[in-house]
Amino acid sequence: MEKDFFSNIDYKNIPPRQGRLLISEPFLFDPYFKRAVILLVEHNENGSVGFILNRPIKINISEIVENFPEFESEVYFGGPVNQNNLFYIHTLGNLIEGCTEVMPGLFWGGNFEKLKSLILAGKIQPGEIRFFAGYSGWEKNQLNKELKQKSWIVTNATIDQALNGRTKEFWNETLKNMGSKFAIISNFPEDPTMN
Repeated sequence: MEKDFFSNIDYKNIPPRQGRLLISEPFLFDPYFKRAVILLVEHNENGSVGFILNRPIKINISEIVENFPEFESEVYFGGPVNQNNLFYIHTLGNLIEGCTEVMPGLFWGGNFEKLKSLILAGKIQPGEIRFFAGYSGWEKNQLNKELKQKSWIVTNATIDQALNGRTKEFWNETLKNMGSKFAIISNFPEDPTMN
């Protein structure tokens, strides 16, 4: 398949906003974002913030945060910005003060000490929360420029995708679920020279 084939596809099928997914197009070879699926947790006139959902680090949260209660939850690489900082999304709502609702039923951040105390008390299950080291960020108008360059495909997200879209195959699966024209993109080889 040639890149010209993809130039006819309307990648900007819906506008970006908080609670939507960004899917990297197959020719985006940036090492951070190649075949990435990103959940946007913030998108406004000042810029955008998101977390890469399909980049596991293969480290448990208890291994990287000092004095964190034992908790079976893997950490994911959220993006190249502030990689030494921890971020999280969850379904706990107002149980964690200071969180931001990303979409109905899904929240971002909140009081970290409260989170730890809830985990210690056994009131949080691993399937209710997801941790990220770093985040993906765009300055004012930067993401819109990248969309015009067809670097990203935008689609709606579900809570299940946000919490459970974890594997390398998640990029392919997400595109296939968007319909036939995107299913064709999902089959494009990672290395076109090998085709």
